[in-house]
Amino acid sequence: MKHYAEYYFDGVGRLTLGEEDGSLTDLHFEKSSARARGEFAIKETELLAEARRELEEYFRGERRAFDLPLAPRGTPFQLRCWSALLRIPYGETAAYRDIALAVGSPKAFRAVGMANNRNPIAIIIPCHRVVGADGSLVGFGGGLEVKEFLLGLEAKYRWGRP
Repeated sequence: MKHYAEYYFDGVGRLTLGEEDGSLTDLHFEKSSARARGEFAIKETELLAEARRELEEYFRGERRAFDLPLAPRGTPFQLRCWSALLRIPYGETAAYRDIALAVGSPKAFRAVGMANNRNPIAIIIPCHRVVGADGSLVGFGGGLEVKEFLLGLEAKYRWGRP
């Protein structure tokens, strides 16, 4: 059975985290169209508490990478895209084209955009680090203001605490 818990973080609002069988399966923004489906229980598990702690460290600029077991559900192409997102360094960005090249589908940048849109574990699988070819902020399930906040946070702490 899946377990979910909700937490509030300044700058991004309420986040819903979900886990199943000891792995994180969901991290959704309050504004996101993605929601918990199927049978689940609202309960803070040990893993969800750890995810909350790591997110708090991230938002304080003390964490650059997450150390959580992840189990996103998606198509093989989506899983390849999400894996590529995990390789974008903290404080840096990549274009959709870069991700398409990384997954071996150089012309599939629109499909990469759709995979980003379906990312079930936002922030931790850093889809916010993907930008348009010209560097513009485009598409984000939490809203462009949240994407801008996350990129600004990472830029601020990229080389350590200010």
